[in-house]
Amino acid sequence: MEKVNILVAGLGLIGGSLAKSMAAAKKNHIIGYDLNKESLQFALLNGIIHESSTNFAESASKADFIILAAPISETISLMKEINTIRFYKNVIVTDTASVKSPIIDAAKHFTNEKITFIGGHPMAGSHKKGVQAAKAHLFENAIYVLSPVKESSEAEVKALQEILMNTKSKFVVLKPDEHDEMTGVVSHFPHLIASSLVHQAKKWENTHSFLPKLAAGGFRDITRIASSNPKMWQDIFYHNRNKMSILLEEWIAEMKDLKVLLDNDQKEQMITYLERAKLYRDGLAESEKGAIPSFYDVYVDIRDQTGTLASVVQLLADEDVSIKNIEILEVREDIMGVLRLSFYTKEAQLKSSTLLKSKGYETMIQQ
Repeated sequence: MEKVNILVAGLGLIGGSLAKSMAAAKKNHIIGYDLNKESLQFALLNGIIHESSTNFAESASKADFIILAAPISETISLMKEINTIRFYKNVIVTDTASVKSPIIDAAKHFTNEKITFIGGHPMAGSHKKGVQAAKAHLFENAIYVLSPVKESSEAEVKALQEILMNTKSKFVVLKPDEHDEMTGVVSHFPHLIASSLVHQAKKWENTHSFLPKLAAGGFRDITRIASSNPKMWQDIFYHNRNKMSILLEEWIAEMKDLKVLLDNDQKEQMITYLERAKLYRDGLAESEKGAIPSFYDVYVDIRDQTGTLASVVQLLADEDVSIKNIEILEVREDIMGVLRLSFYTKEAQLKSSTLLKSKGYETMIQQ
């Protein structure tokens, strides 16, 4: 079997997870490039890659496919370097950036005839970062956007999909501009809003020192994305700044309209506004991963007894159910408390709830 050499440039969460999934196919030989030697060593020791490199040009010249899994600005720099490399065979180059227009613009400047560029964006992530958090199943059932340049043939797009087959993603072809508009609405802009909500809460802490104690539950859920990597998100905002500016203008206008409803106690209009939001939100697809990582939570009533938490965890471990996160919401002495278990998939959520109920626990899944 002839080996397919795949270079993954950038062994963070995304690059590491792609490498790990592709390494499962025996025909794929994964070369990992990174300037962080600890990341390279971890990836080698854990079978995420087969070969490591700190020399980009040298490793790129061996590759049949090159996946640029770096921040947007760094990806553009690597693309400029790729254009200068002397290739002895045709190579397909793709990226993982969440803003496509500047990437495709950079690809239009390729003069190297051996290069075919196909933009890419696997739309899944995690609250963790680094190759240590890499998971082969990270992109399973996630949307994987491909943005081919005009020169790309259908066969080349299929070849890229073939090496990414083990990600079990759902491939969608979008134009760069429409991709950036949609991800701006459902991914980039929510990060800005989440950060603004946190800043507002921090300001009000000067008035109410007890406020952080109340900022749990729903507030933490809707603002959790504000904990993402600030430098990475600044890079994303910069490269999608025109669309972000338009969205901010629309948001400010919407908030002004909402303020009018509040100030004038327009009850029926407010109910209609909230009902329309609820209907649209409830109709969003739950079977697929989206631009922002999902929570699949089970709430479990537990008693204030030694070993209760261990018992719940052991029950799930015995059934090979992987828990994403555990949070004790409230346990007071001698009374019932609530445990929140978060899972990677809806299937794990439902399985866990059914299992715990069968063992006498009271559980709830919030719809």
